[in-house]
Order: sequence, then structure tokens, then C-alpha cells
Amino acid sequence: MKNKKAIGLLFVANIISGFAQGISMIAIPWYFADILGMGGTYAKAYAILTFVSLFWGLYSGTLIDRYSRKKMFLYSNLACAFIIGSIALYGMSCGQTPWTLVMGVFGTTMFHYNVHYPNLYAFGQEITEPKNYAKLNAYIEIQGQSTSIFAGAFAAILLTGTENGILNLLGLKIQMPFDIQAWQIHEIFLMDAFTYVLAFIIILFIKHKPIVKKKIDRGNMFSRLIKGFSFLKENSLIFIFGVCSYAIFTFLIVEMFVLVPVYVSNYLKEGGDVFASSEVYYSIGALLAGFGIRKVMGKNNIITNIIILMVATIGGCLLLTYSKSVTAFFAVSLLIGLSNAGTRILRITFLFEKVSNDIIGRTGSVFNSVSILIRTALITSLSLPYFNSGDNVRYGYLLGAIFLCIALIPLIKYRKKLSKLKSVNT
Repeated sequence: MKNKKAIGLLFVANIISGFAQGISMIAIPWYFADILGMGGTYAKAYAILTFVSLFWGLYSGTLIDRYSRKKMFLYSNLACAFIIGSIALYGMSCGQTPWTLVMGVFGTTMFHYNVHYPNLYAFGQEITEPKNYAKLNAYIEIQGQSTSIFAGAFAAILLTGTENGILNLLGLKIQMPFDIQAWQIHEIFLMDAFTYVLAFIIILFIKHKPIVKKKIDRGNMFSRLIKGFSFLKENSLIFIFGVCSYAIFTFLIVEMFVLVPVYVSNYLKEGGDVFASSEVYYSIGALLAGFGIRKVMGKNNIITNIIILMVATIGGCLLLTYSKSVTAFFAVSLLIGLSNAGTRILRITFLFEKVSNDIIGRTGSVFNSVSILIRTALITSLSLPYFNSGDNVRYGYLLGAIFLCIALIPLIKYRKKLSKLKSVNT
């Protein structure tokens, strides 16, 4: 694999910033659901931010295809460091952080994700040989989920601290030699901002040689965006695959940031340690997918494998609808982590093989935009008083199962055509 040093530095930067990002994005939903008791307000604010990110997501795709992907990493890290660092310093000076600013950190990280991950995969495709696409995607997944495991574990510690030296993690009680005090939300944000600065410095040192020279579309933003839509209109099978194979991820984002905090607090009647531990189990499942998805599912084609993973996820959602077991919750978290990461590796490998690098950013932004619209509808539904009263939150998983069934139908219908689809150049 060429450009090994560049890929290595990119992974190091991703690990450093991703660690603190993960802690912040675990801490914020729990902060609203349990500490502030404002789960409904959080869900409504999240729905608004998700809808607004639709427009940013479309625009960011045109930026990724137009400008240097290294510079995109630098600018986005610098912007996040400034915004989140300012909010952290405000919280420290005032002794508390208003909930609107807490949502500001959440929104900033959301918008960062919208440009960071499409840019990461586009950059990976740009500097990697086609024969190594699947390997690179697996490495990205392994790196990302290894980071998430540690982020989830640290989030469990920072959110709840320890009592009499006992730490609750992964459903286990671990005796510590000392007590750990829970962190304030602004202290977590300050650590988050600092890691963005470190990532910025590391990315400065990345030097790479593109494997395929990118054809830059120098038209205005609107014309570049239209070209992405036109490409998918002419290649409808790629559009169908991109939207439907995104379904697990679409539901996962809603589940992780809206459904799980209320499910753990209202239905399972558990604390922040269980909530954060579910993220660790999810990451373990995703890590397993990164190491083994290509070997275990090597006998089937990509489309068949995605269908299998979606069916497994539907089964997990139905289990959590009718079970009130923490063990079952952890098991399904691991399953969803495995199925989402496995699907992502397979989906991105498929798109790398079918879509040329000069338009990959825009096609990705279209898929993400459709996902955002669906997420907005799901989040709005889950913000209704019905889902936030009594045990009704469990029916959020039933809603997720129904959504995944709908997305599964086109993949089954066009399975053979998708399996025979040839590479398409712009």
C-alpha cells in the first residue's frame, strides 16, 4: 500500500480528536436526559440541527470535490477548536454552561462530522490503490471503533465518577484504588477543543502522492451540486443502493443520540454507566466487523451481505422492544455496532469501485442528505410526549425495525442487478 506514512499520520490525528469527540457526544445526550431532565427539549433541538445540517451536508460535498482534502481537514479542525474552546472557557468562567451552548457544541460536532467523514473516505480513495480499498476501509473502521471503545469507557468514568472506589463499566463493578470525581460538562469540552488543536498540528505534516489525479470541477457551487444529482439520476441503481444501504447508519444515529438515553433512564431505570457502556459494546461489535467482515462474509457478494446484516439488526430492534434486560441491551448494542460497521465497510468499498473520485464527495453528500431528511422525521417522532412517558420509549425500536424493513425491500428487489453493476465514470 502506497502513502503509508500519510495514512498513518491521518489515523493518529483521527484517533486523538475522535477520542474527545466521542466523550463529548456521549456526555451531551445523557446530560440533557438525566442531569437536566430535558430529554424532550434536546430531541427537538437535535431535530432542528439535523434539518439544518441537510444544507451544510450538500454544500460540504461540493467543497470536498473542489478543494484540497488535506486543507479541508485543517480548516475544519481549526474551526472546531475555536468554537468548542470558546464555549468551554465561557463555562469555566461562569461556573456552568447554558444548555443552548451545550447544544452549540453538539451542533458544531455534527457539522464537523458532515464534512470530516466524507472527506476522510474521499481522501482515502484518492491516495489508495483500488485493490486496497476494502483493506483501507477496514483499517478506518478498526481505528475509529478502537478509539470509540476508549471514549465510551472514559465517558462512563467522567459522567458518573466512582463511589467508594467502585466503577460501574460494561455491567461489571470494578474496584479502583482511589475515587474519581465526575467532570463538569465544560471540562469535557475543554479537553475536546485541545485534541482538535493536536489533530491540526499532526495533519500539517502529512505529505502524500495521489494515486489517481483528481479532475477538479471549477464550476460554481450550484453547478457542481447539480452535477452530483445528475450523475445519480442517470445511475439510479447506485442511488438506490446508496440510500438503502445507509439505513442502519441512519437509524443508529437516531438511536444513539435520542433513543438510548431515554431508553436507559426511563425504561431500564439505569444510570450513566450503562448508557456509556452501551457505546463500548457498540464499538466492540464494530471492531469485530473491521477485523473479520471481509473474511467471514467473503463467500457472498456485497449486496447479499448487507441484506443479512440488515435482517440481523431488525431482529435486535424487535428484541429490545419486548425485553427489559440490560444484558439483552448490551448484546444488541454489540450487534448493531457489528452490523453498522460491516455495512459501512461493504457500502463504501462498493461505491469506491463504482464511482470515480472526482464526484465521490457529491454523491456521498446526496446520500447523507436523504439520510438527514429521514433522521429528522424519526427524531421529530421520538420527541413527541408519547415516547417520553412511561415505558413507551421502547416502541422507538419498533419504529426503527419498520424503517429498516422498508429500506430492505429495494435491496432485495434489485439484488441481482446491483451485483452485476459495472464501474461508472463521470
